Amino acid sequence: MPHQDGAGVIEAVGPQVDPDRVGQRVWIWEAAWQRVWGTAAQYTVVPERQAVGLPGDASFELGAALGIPALTAHRALTVADGGPGCIAPGTLRGATVLVAGGAGVVGNAAIQLARWAGARVIATVSGPGKAALARAGGAHHVVDYRTQDAAVAIRAIAPEGVDIIVEVAPNANASLDIAVAAQGAVVAYYAGNAGEYLSVPVLESLPGNLRWQGVYVYTVPPAAKEQAVADVAAAVAAGALRVGDQAGLPLHHFPLEQIADAHTALERGVVGKVLLNIP
Repeated sequence: MPHQDGAGVIEAVGPQVDPDRVGQRVWIWEAAWQRVWGTAAQYTVVPERQAVGLPGDASFELGAALGIPALTAHRALTVADGGPGCIAPGTLRGATVLVAGGAGVVGNAAIQLARWAGARVIATVSGPGKAALARAGGAHHVVDYRTQDAAVAIRAIAPEGVDIIVEVAPNANASLDIAVAAQGAVVAYYAGNAGEYLSVPVLESLPGNLRWQGVYVYTVPPAAKEQAVADVAAAVAAGALRVGDQAGLPLHHFPLEQIADAHTALERGVVGKVLLNIP
């Protein structure tokens, strides 16, 4: 859903909110979820917890690119824990993470957060341009599934298998995921198409004790969402999350009056984050 994310300065607060927050730089998450407004406007109103402090050295572009992608990536990386899950330096040390679609917005966030947490990161992509973006995002290894046998290439990098798979195309990649998963791995999938079904070969996947976990960021348990927001904020403060071509996440700016063009860019699958410049 568009118009969930944003960044700006707090102009006013409600009676139960610390008035000192007025003037604070913030990033916004889920502004339009179950509301009639969102971030495609000069002003929006959200509960206090959904306006998160943005450090002075972090750009509004970065703040506006966090939200749904970063919180989704966080949940995908931590859902195997069974609890709220934490991402911080060292929490994924020794783990191997496979990010399907490493040039996407969620993929980019997953690469950067996994790197920050100490994981070895492998990304799959569909061409050299996207491979360059995945590397810029921080992937240790990049596999082009159109020119390589992805299963063979990934197993060559990680003979023991991968521990966490951040999956953008669960049905298309089910066989690959089974082929490269380590014992007890989790496949955390966060996307799909209308009418799409996930078909998993039972006998082939049973020996690995694999877990297939859907991730829908809007309905993540409250404790997990709170942990994700805290961890993403900490990653921003540590300089672990970046945006722009050199960080593997191209930014596409549109003035507010060209919002229809921004939507068209999204519908056409533009690679990167689409941002509206609010006057």
